[in-house]
Amino acid sequence: MAVKINKLEIENVKRVKAVKIEPTQQGLTIVGGNNNQGKTSVLDAIAWGLGGNKYKPSKAYREGSATPPRLHIVMNNGLIVERTGKNSSLKVIDPKGQKGGQQLLNDFVEELAINLPKFMESTSKEKAQTLLRIIGVSEKLFELERTEQETYNQRHTIGQIADQKSKFAKEQPYFPDAPKKPVDVKDLIQQQQTILAKNGENARKRQQLTQIKQKFDFETEKIQQLQQQLNELVQVHEKTEADLKIAQSSTKDLQDGSTAELEKSLSEIDEINRKVRANLDKDKAEEDAAQYSSKYQELSEGIEEIRKQKAALLHDAKLPLPGLSVEDGELTYNGQKWDNMSGSDQLKVSTAIVRELKPDCGFILLDKLEQMDMTTLNEFGKWLEQEGLQAIATRVSTGDECSVIIQDGYAKEQAPQAETVQAQTGWQGKGAF
Repeated sequence: MAVKINKLEIENVKRVKAVKIEPTQQGLTIVGGNNNQGKTSVLDAIAWGLGGNKYKPSKAYREGSATPPRLHIVMNNGLIVERTGKNSSLKVIDPKGQKGGQQLLNDFVEELAINLPKFMESTSKEKAQTLLRIIGVSEKLFELERTEQETYNQRHTIGQIADQKSKFAKEQPYFPDAPKKPVDVKDLIQQQQTILAKNGENARKRQQLTQIKQKFDFETEKIQQLQQQLNELVQVHEKTEADLKIAQSSTKDLQDGSTAELEKSLSEIDEINRKVRANLDKDKAEEDAAQYSSKYQELSEGIEEIRKQKAALLHDAKLPLPGLSVEDGELTYNGQKWDNMSGSDQLKVSTAIVRELKPDCGFILLDKLEQMDMTTLNEFGKWLEQEGLQAIATRVSTGDECSVIIQDGYAKEQAPQAETVQAQTGWQGKGAF
């Protein structure tokens, strides 16, 4: 059975002079009143009474009081908690005969239940860690998040390299007319030497033709000059003429090869090879960029798989409130992070989580509920009833929604009839719906 407060009496604590409250066991008990009347002092007194001296107000004595503070709290499990006397010493009376003291209270009093602002003011990640610890998946989720972060960092690095490689590849010049491989100068020189050798042989033959022709011309002239020697030279002339015909025949179809292209290639070989190397560099850069892009995609798929595992881990866990989750290490409710939640949703989430920290603690203290309008207040109260939670809260108001109104340190009796209160707000009795 969750432990709740049946009755409390407070005297001379901070602004409180004398207040007696019997809070409803389920739902809201609202302590109302104007500012500086003692509403928050009621919550501070309860926290001090049940939470120990670390919650003792710095000025616990009511100013102007001749008598010391007095706290008397009766729990639904029969425990009676008292702080009385000059030193406000703690006294715990247990009807079951168990040894009293703060340790007995610590067994069922959740620290955050009497100090909810501590939870609400914690960071989003701290709230998320509290939730994960409650549902027992913090270690597994931590490991998944660590793996996700490592993979993300690796992907980020790979992505940067891929972008650099791609940019580098785009900046490289490309020459579509260049050969695929660098040109070997030895091959060109060998081709050139072959052509030059052929051309040399052709030149020799031409020179020989010239010589024979010169000789023929000389002999013809000599025949004309020396007609008398014609008979003697006929045989020589005929032979020479035959040689001439042979020489003319062998050189008739000769064509010299051109080394112009090779000479051009030799002169341009450095430029050609520069283009080839540039093309090869561009091809390599594009290949590198493609490989890194592929690795980036692979890592992205890994991150997505890790996130699915995280989502499944939270989906299968028993959460204290439907709609609660943890995304990117931060607490969310119905898809909203803490700073985007309404004030009422923040209270609802905080209450649900704090309750799960120590299920035996069936009550919670809430300050400043004036942030809620009446509709939201009613919804929150109904949710508390549904969860079987007791909430003692303060609100700057003197309206019908208040169970107790504090005025100048005293509890003031309310005048409205119950039927009117029910008709206007849906409340039933003190603090309940």
